[in-house]
Amino acid sequence: MLSPEQQVIIKSTVPLLEAGGEQLTQHFYNTMLSEYTDVRVLFNQAAQDSGRQPRALANSLLMYAKNIDSPENLQDLVELVTHKHASLQILPEQYIIVGTCLLRAIKEVLGDGVATDDVMEAWKNAYFALADLLTQKEEMLYHETEMAEGGWRGERLFYVADKVKESDVITSFYLKPVDGKAIIKHKAGQYLGFRFIFLAGEQRRNYSISNKTNGEYYRISVKREPEGVVSNYLHDEVKIGDRLRVYPPFGVFTLQEPSRPIALISAGVGITPMIPLLEEALTTDQPVYFIHAAQNHGVDPFYDWLHAKAAEHPNLTIFKCYEDNELNKAHHEGLLNKELIAKLLPSTNMDVYFLGPTPFMAMVKLALTELGYPEEQCHYEFFGPAEKLQ
Repeated sequence: MLSPEQQVIIKSTVPLLEAGGEQLTQHFYNTMLSEYTDVRVLFNQAAQDSGRQPRALANSLLMYAKNIDSPENLQDLVELVTHKHASLQILPEQYIIVGTCLLRAIKEVLGDGVATDDVMEAWKNAYFALADLLTQKEEMLYHETEMAEGGWRGERLFYVADKVKESDVITSFYLKPVDGKAIIKHKAGQYLGFRFIFLAGEQRRNYSISNKTNGEYYRISVKREPEGVVSNYLHDEVKIGDRLRVYPPFGVFTLQEPSRPIALISAGVGITPMIPLLEEALTTDQPVYFIHAAQNHGVDPFYDWLHAKAAEHPNLTIFKCYEDNELNKAHHEGLLNKELIAKLLPSTNMDVYFLGPTPFMAMVKLALTELGYPEEQCHYEFFGPAEKLQ
């Protein structure tokens, strides 16, 4: 139990986290991943190498410390984290490993002069209070998906019913359950977790579901990453008929109750969850604006499908923005920017959903803010580890 006095102590460490939080979390990951090899499978090495994962954790710790006395401010973060954890099947005992290594990192990085007994006791109580909250919420998610129609807990075997090349870099995989039974009707915008067993060790990933719910199959559309162990395996080695270990669908990047026109803005592989979001949006009477940015036509998936949808639905407006529009397949050559967004969207009375690489999302978020879109009408989720958009 965290006392009021300990809340004050946690608050007093905010300047230290602002100045050196990333150094602390990098030390934490180095310690944990070298000494507790069993948890390595839960972390994407590319996110570690790029520094995204340590930055993400540093930001989460800072937010937690700043709001230690106002937990209601952390509800969105808790929802995001618990859904991501559930998609990778995080277990309560793994929180103990994380807590042990995190407290050790605090002590070793801050030193005895700062990390006094009182500070360490306060952070110990704060961490395990948060761990209790997260594990309880994650158990609720596991239970809900297990009890849902077509639901399950843990991994379930699916086979690749079809494999379709969508662009030069993105391939879709149609997945059906080996047992032939029903599957959970996912919400548009959610993702699946996967467990892969390689000779070099286990890997876990989550991929957005790129089709509307149907209770029969899921589709994921995966971009080949140059150094991506799993993405290259899926592209090069997985074939029709192969089996994959799949965790249930989770995720909070879903369509809100549509009471206003809807804009869907994406870049790169961020288009994948936008496809089912679009299909759901088109079931309403609201105007829908679909804006997608890509490097060129060769890497732009679902091109013909989207234009066919626009021909079927007068309320759908599509706009494509390519950095290289040599084939004249896009509406604009260059980068998407605030001026284009202002021109394309008719008013600020809209719900805007956006997803893509972090710099792209930072641009869109800043543009929407400067154009006067209320924060509650702007919806987004991060690729990979959650990072602060700056």
